Formats: sequence, structure tokens, C-alpha cells
Amino acid sequence: MAKKPLTCFEFKEVTYKAEHWALLKKFRQKTIQTMEALEKAHLENIVHGSIARGDVNIKSDIDVFIPFQAPSFTVETAVEQAGIPVNRRLIVQATPTYAMKAYIEIDENTSISFPLMKLRNVEREFYKFGGEAALKDLKDDLRVCGVNKRLMLIEPTKDGHRESAIVGHEMQVAKLLGISVETVLDRVHALLKRDEVGRTGVFIKKELSASETFEMALKRLADQNPAVRRRLTSLS
Repeated sequence: MAKKPLTCFEFKEVTYKAEHWALLKKFRQKTIQTMEALEKAHLENIVHGSIARGDVNIKSDIDVFIPFQAPSFTVETAVEQAGIPVNRRLIVQATPTYAMKAYIEIDENTSISFPLMKLRNVEREFYKFGGEAALKDLKDDLRVCGVNKRLMLIEPTKDGHRESAIVGHEMQVAKLLGISVETVLDRVHALLKRDEVGRTGVFIKKELSASETFEMALKRLADQNPAVRRRLTSLS
């Protein structure tokens, strides 16, 4: 059962046990293999979430993201040449106003994604809000600040991390993370709403056939759906 976001102030120090450090190392080693495959193809990429922050658990996802529009052939070729197995390929759009993204699912907990449309500022900063790390950061054993799904700010320490509730402290959090306060407020609103009404699903989520490229799927959806067409041209 997912933990609920906290709306009242809470602060605590968390000390990691040996098992936690070992789990983080295991996750990061797997992440580095995926990120290196993309780097070899000159595809800048980041990992975001608990892998970047360090507050992992056994159910943590490895979410590798290419923060710009890239030809899907280049991405998929990089994955194939690295011998990374692909479970399935998905095209996902969270809401009509959000960019459609390509997802290459490696396994149940590991994926590579990249935008098929130009990202708005709030969409790009979403990854910085949750904490993002580059390949070099992982190789240097660096951990970054970011906010988890409970709306707790995670600040790495030598022995673990500090965590504190961000509701009511949005301006300070935005400054710390180097993002706009609008992004912080957007994420607070989204996560509190999800807590109130439950998961509402996504606007579009479709699995690609073996012979279909992401670009082909995007064109087909844009031809069929006016909302997709509007978002595709809104920032061009």
C-alpha cells in the first residue's frame, strides 16, 4: 500500500544500515549499465527518483530518461547493441497538456523514456523535483536532493538522509532544487489530488506492435486524436 503524502511538518534523520547501502549499490550498478549504453550512442541521459536520491527500497524503479527528443531508431539501436533485453514498448501521454513519451520497458522495474514532443518547463523540471543524477554522479557515488511521492524532501547525509515535509515550504524547496516554485506547486497539487481521489490513470497508454516505430505510433495517434495534434504543435 502506497504511503500517503504528508501535509503537516515532519523532520527526521534516517541512518542507512549495511543492507540499504548494498541495495543502493546493486540498483546503481544496474542503472549504470543502461546509462552507459545510451552514452555510447551520444544520448545524454539521467536517472531520477530514489536511485538518484539514495532512499531506495526493494521495490524501487530504475527510471532512465533522455531529456530531449531523439530518433527512436538511435535509442533502440543503442539498447540492442548493449544486449539489453526489451520487454515491451509503450507510448504514454499522462494528460492532454503533457508531452507524449516513448517508454522502452526492460523489465518490471526498469525503463528508458524520452519525449516525442517538446517539453514544457514544468515537465522538464519534474525530474529535478524528484531528484535527477547523471552517469558521472552515479560513478562518483553522489546522491542528490529531491522530493519523494510522500512530498518529503530527501537531503542526503554522510550516514543516510534528512527528510522533511515540503507543504508550506514550497518556495524554499524550489530554491534548493533550482527549479520554479510553479513546478513545486504543480507537483504538490498533483500528488495531493492523487491521494484524495486515487489514481486516475493516464490520457493515452498504448503498446507498440513489433513492426511499429514510435514515430509511426505518434503520427497515427495525432491523426486520430485532435488533443494529441494540438499538443504536438503547441510548442513548435
